[in-house]
Amino acid sequence: MDEHETCCDPSDLQHPQHGYLEHKEAHLRRLRRIEGQVRGLERMVDEEKYCIDILTQIAAVNSALKSVSLELLSEHMDHCVVRAARAGGQESEAKIAEANQAIARLVRS
Repeated sequence: MDEHETCCDPSDLQHPQHGYLEHKEAHLRRLRRIEGQVRGLERMVDEEKYCIDILTQIAAVNSALKSVSLELLSEHMDHCVVRAARAGGQESEAKIAEANQAIARLVRS
């Protein structure tokens, strides 16, 4: 099993799954909407639409993706990182470092 397959120890029956699963369907709906926006961008280019209109839609897609990523990050912090912090030790340090790296990637994007 990959270390990222579940954010929590599978033997921990109180928190055996990823933190985002409570809102999984909402996340999937948003991602499908974003997928539709990206297909719309492809259509716009194919139909040779005005470049500023395409750039406006690209900005909307970027904003939507950033919003989803921030929600997932928040859920990860609330669930996996809090759990690891309570456990303490090396697990805590690893989850906090992992979260910091994810935040740094989001800030750079």
